[in-house]
Amino acid sequence: MVTVKERPISHWLPITKKEVELRGWEQLDVILISGDAYVDHPSFGTAVIGRIIESEGFKVAIVPQPNWKDDLRDFKKLGQPKYFFGVTAGCMDSMVNHYTAAKRRRSNDSYTPGGEAGFRPDYATTVYTKILKQLYPDVPVLIGGIEASLRRVTHYDYWEDRLMPTILEDSGADMLVYGMGEQPLREVLRLVKSGVPLGQIRDVKQIAYLENTKEAIPEHSEWNTVELASHEVCLQDKIKYAANFKIVEVESNKWQANRIVQKVGKRTLVINPPFKTMDEAEMDRSFDLPYTRLPHPKYKNRGAIPAYEMIKFSINMHRGCFGGCSFCTISAHQGKFVASRSEESIMKEVEEITKHPEFKGYISDLGGPSANMYRMKGKDESICARCQAPSCIHPVICSNLDTSHKPLTEIYRKVDAHPEVKKAFVGSGVRYDLLVDDFNKNNQDGNHDEYIEQLVTRHVSGRLKVAPEHTSDDTLRVMRKPSFKYFRKFKEKYDQIQDKNNLNQPLIPYFISSHPGCEEQDMANLAAETKDLGFRLEQVQDFTPTPMTVAEVIYYTGVHPYTLQPIYTAKDPEEKKRQNSYFFWYKDDMKEWIRNRLLKLKRPDLVKTLLGNYQPNYAKKNIEKFNKKKGK
Repeated sequence: MVTVKERPISHWLPITKKEVELRGWEQLDVILISGDAYVDHPSFGTAVIGRIIESEGFKVAIVPQPNWKDDLRDFKKLGQPKYFFGVTAGCMDSMVNHYTAAKRRRSNDSYTPGGEAGFRPDYATTVYTKILKQLYPDVPVLIGGIEASLRRVTHYDYWEDRLMPTILEDSGADMLVYGMGEQPLREVLRLVKSGVPLGQIRDVKQIAYLENTKEAIPEHSEWNTVELASHEVCLQDKIKYAANFKIVEVESNKWQANRIVQKVGKRTLVINPPFKTMDEAEMDRSFDLPYTRLPHPKYKNRGAIPAYEMIKFSINMHRGCFGGCSFCTISAHQGKFVASRSEESIMKEVEEITKHPEFKGYISDLGGPSANMYRMKGKDESICARCQAPSCIHPVICSNLDTSHKPLTEIYRKVDAHPEVKKAFVGSGVRYDLLVDDFNKNNQDGNHDEYIEQLVTRHVSGRLKVAPEHTSDDTLRVMRKPSFKYFRKFKEKYDQIQDKNNLNQPLIPYFISSHPGCEEQDMANLAAETKDLGFRLEQVQDFTPTPMTVAEVIYYTGVHPYTLQPIYTAKDPEEKKRQNSYFFWYKDDMKEWIRNRLLKLKRPDLVKTLLGNYQPNYAKKNIEKFNKKKGK
């Protein structure tokens, strides 16, 4: 079996001058700058983009995690590319990567060898692009990845607590590819190869650019144009900013979308409509590129890359999510409609994984953004083509949505049957509401029950992750999540299957505090309800407003972008801390604080529910003193 050491360095895309020279290349066509270490795996965006560029016949290299604080030699070492630089912050927005919800600096970075922090700057896309424009003013820069994608229009930045313009304005980049970049990138590459300069490309879908002309944007024969309130108007009027967001979200989720324009200073931002969701053949083409599925050998003495360790034996079967959760960026980046791979492509990847030198027979995840959305789409896609709803399952499941789990159950069985696979687990979060018959009526053939039986008995690695997120129906409506009563029903079904099969695999529910629509009493009730179900919560987080989400807009403006009606949001750091503290009612050092807060909120009933017969320290001392006097 081929080990990492035995693989020729040519199996990876080049990242050093020596590796470029070994290929006999004098000049590169495209150079990619990335905030992540280079892992040649389809779960890492830079690898995907690099392999696509390679597949189109271009000479491409990657500069991963360049030093931006020295003499900038990393940006110079490969010279000037023939066509353009491509820049990405990496698999995460660099600010989310660097800071907690309390704005404290994180001490680690999962996309860096050894998990070390400090190998990328804040606002990495902008920092890298400005450096390139300083060094190579005449070379175009194309930006992409989640940081660029979600900052493509005027957006609120939580870390600086201000509205920022399109990242094209701040960075100075020539073009932005938003969303999953395979389709627009291939079009752009064909055009530059034919001699069209990057800065003159205007008609490709799913790109954004700033137009310098003072004249009106030329009409397009196939696209209508909708104009947003300008960046300057948004700075003065939060309601106009909120109204902008609704337009952007609606257009991002359409099959036949409009072109969006927004004035920014003396220029105009133009965002072309997105491509239709990738079909099976396009998905396969992307995932079947010749990845080594390994980190570049240069990292072998620097320690493991945590994000790679997490996914190296996992398989991503689909993209996109039709949940439309208010706090989530998946649909804004990957799209509302699910794009699925073929069974053949998935099984081919299973075969590749079994050849990995460290594979011991266990696949860690057969999943996607939501593990159980594989091949789910509209029964009549002409209805989907006209749809503008941000979610297919909120407030109710669309009657046109095919939620059959049969294709997924069949994949699980085929992977189980592979002779080299001992166990294949589902590590991604499962969308449990799709499996509750009272919420999802589409179970006439029993496919939900068949799936959950298969899942629980064969594919849970000790614990199953689900995300009810809250227990308050008012908060859940703002989140675009179903009532907590459906989680209770799912847990009943889950426990019945466990009991029947003599299993002990705890559910691990995820919850969020301080989300728009949540007040302190809601968190106290959440603590009580989850205690009643036997949970001591572990997977919890305080809400972070991330760009291009409904919840971010509410946090900044105080109103819901679809109704423009006020929504309460905890913003004070102390209040956010108070809300988060209720998760930990079971810790001794929290009990006195929780008791005092609940009494102040006039909720002695919750004191009894959460703390039982707990007595604060001063009360215990008084009781002991009284008993001593009585001679007890």
